[in-house]
Amino acid sequence: MQNISGKRVAILATDGFEQSELFEPKKALEAAGAQTFIVSLLPGQIRGWKDKEWGDSFGVNAVVSDVNAAEYDALVLPGGVINPDKLRVDEAALTFVRGFFERGLPVGAICHGPWTLINADVVDGRLMTSYHSIRRDLENAGANWVDEEVVCEQGLVTSRTPDDLPAFCEKLIEEIAEGYHAGQTA
Repeated sequence: MQNISGKRVAILATDGFEQSELFEPKKALEAAGAQTFIVSLLPGQIRGWKDKEWGDSFGVNAVVSDVNAAEYDALVLPGGVINPDKLRVDEAALTFVRGFFERGLPVGAICHGPWTLINADVVDGRLMTSYHSIRRDLENAGANWVDEEVVCEQGLVTSRTPDDLPAFCEKLIEEIAEGYHAGQTA
């Protein structure tokens, strides 16, 4: 595993995130040396979704309207259905996401996480994957969708489901170790 000590990674999520899609990347990133920060719409706690019911709560480190992408080295967008559906209509969240693309920083999105990327207007022309039910949404927004375990293009790492988490985490860490990605723009 690559060492990404000193890297600061934002995990943008709100209530209803797929619990494993936040917890597993967070654990892998921290094991590789990164600091992780849960950024959300409101302060306090956010609650995961696990096995068709509410799961564990996680403490929020920062409110999205109070931070910007320049404070971090990478971004992770966990899936779940509720979480990205709330994030994709929040202008502060969309501005935050765009900031990572404008700076050419690595971004990882898994499952339904790419929904937020659609509303941030950063998927047109990109090779991506996601949970199969949002394939058409991505294609309609201009993405080139493929059914693969992990897809990476210019620092944007996408995966389909929790089953893909090992490959997703490994590729995300690799991209963070590389750092800046020329050509990744909003």
